[in-house]
Amino acid sequence: MARVLEWVFFLYFASHIPITVLFDSQALLPKELYPQALRDVMANYAHGAKDALMADPPMWFKSFCWCEMTLQFPFFFVAAYAFYQGKCKWIRLPVIIYSTHTATTLIPILTQIFFADFSDSPVPGPATFEERMTLATIYMPYLVIPLLMLFVMVFSDDYKPHLHIKSH
Repeated sequence: MARVLEWVFFLYFASHIPITVLFDSQALLPKELYPQALRDVMANYAHGAKDALMADPPMWFKSFCWCEMTLQFPFFFVAAYAFYQGKCKWIRLPVIIYSTHTATTLIPILTQIFFADFSDSPVPGPATFEERMTLATIYMPYLVIPLLMLFVMVFSDDYKPHLHIKSH
C-alpha cells in the first residue's frame, strides 16, 4: 500500500509541473508570454467551470499563485523524484511543510467558491450549488492529496526517522 501512495504522490507532483507552467502562471504573468492556444484553453476553462479566481484573479489569490511559482514549483521536481525513488525518508519534513501550506491555502479558496457573491463579478462565477460543487471538485484534489501526504508523513513508519540512542 505504501508504494501505491508513493506513486499517487509522484503523479500528483509530476502533473503539477506542467499545470503550473502552462496554466496557473497565467494568473500572474503577461498574457503575451503564452501562445494563443494556451490562452484560449484557460479562457474556455474559466468560462466553462465559472472559475472567477482564474479568469480575474484577486490579489490574495495571486499571492497564492506567487507562492506556487516561487516556492512550490521547484519543490515539485524534488518531491516527484523522491516519490518515484520511494522510501526517501529525507522528504518527510519538506512534504509536511508543503502539504500544510497547500492545504491551508485551499481554505480561503474553497470559502470563496462556496460563499462569495459573484453577481457583481466582471467574469462569470458559480451561482448555483451545483456550479459551486463542480468548481470545488476541481480544486479539491489540492486539499485532499496534501492532507493525505501529511497523514502519511506524520504517521507512517516508512517515513518516521529512526532514532539511534547510544548507551554508555
